[in-house]
Amino acid sequence: MTEPATFWPPFALTLTTPRLALRPIRDEDIPAAVQAALNGVHEPGHSPFSRPWAESPAEELGPNMAQWYWRCRGNMSPQEWTLLLGIWHDGEFLGCQDVEAKDFAALKTVTTGSWLTKSAQGKGFGKEMRAAVVSYAFDYLKADVAESEAAAWNEKSLGVSRSLGYELNGVTRASWGGKVEDVQKVRVTPATFKRPDWTLKVEGHEPTARFLGIQG
Repeated sequence: MTEPATFWPPFALTLTTPRLALRPIRDEDIPAAVQAALNGVHEPGHSPFSRPWAESPAEELGPNMAQWYWRCRGNMSPQEWTLLLGIWHDGEFLGCQDVEAKDFAALKTVTTGSWLTKSAQGKGFGKEMRAAVVSYAFDYLKADVAESEAAAWNEKSLGVSRSLGYELNGVTRASWGGKVEDVQKVRVTPATFKRPDWTLKVEGHEPTARFLGIQG
């Protein structure tokens, strides 16, 4: 049987940290991703996301998540791409870490976002998976900047950013799920990045980079 990465090179990518494995979500992973989301991501009515996707009714959440994964795959090109990396710990699906870019060849900038099922929160996984993708972006994709954002009240997310060397990059107002929120933007560069005390292990980078049009 032909390996799916033959046709979809990002499927070959795996990032490994001391506790986590990060790799693109395949169709066979979707049930585990949906169940992790159904188990709860945040307190009801207090969404940390610009779109309150995790508050969808159970019968809608699965189709919505599957469509999102398929849409991101279908729209990937060197001009605009989103890597949706599932997070695994001891074989259990914990959440997702996104890395996306537009006009990367010129801007050398990536943006990240993530979620964790509630039972996995408060254990340092959020910092570890963000450190993994920022390390990958700087050391392998050769990005110059990594950006993120969080609602101004979301101290957990902003705390992770501060611990990794992100600097504040302005506040904007936005409509998040029908609510007006102050959104804090943050930014880190290779010079300000506070690297973890472990080395990221990367497999499958070369075919992924070629697929995304990234040279060198």
